Amino acid sequence: MPSTTYTLFRSAILGEQQVICRYDGRVRELCPHIIGTNKRGEEVVLAWQFGGESSGPLPQWRCLKLANVSNAHMREGRWHEGRSHRMTQTCVSDIDLDINIHVRKRR
Repeated sequence: MPSTTYTLFRSAILGEQQVICRYDGRVRELCPHIIGTNKRGEEVVLAWQFGGESSGPLPQWRCLKLANVSNAHMREGRWHEGRSHRMTQTCVSDIDLDINIHVRKRR
């Protein structure tokens, strides 16, 4: 059974909604793109962080373990995508939902 946070991020992908949350002590403004589990079976999401707080420059791709996410909520706003798709993602090994495959190809 997926966690509440997993369900929220999954709904955000389906609706192309932004997610605001706290992760590693920082507020993050994200657009989640791929959700599922990693090699350890942990719930993870690959998201494009376009705003909020960061230890490095923004925007950038983030791999978040959903067990470490708190205060997550969706909001409407412009959908943000990463500029670079040159490398294969390694964040999510067992993909449940990918916006580019499962959502947009149905439209």
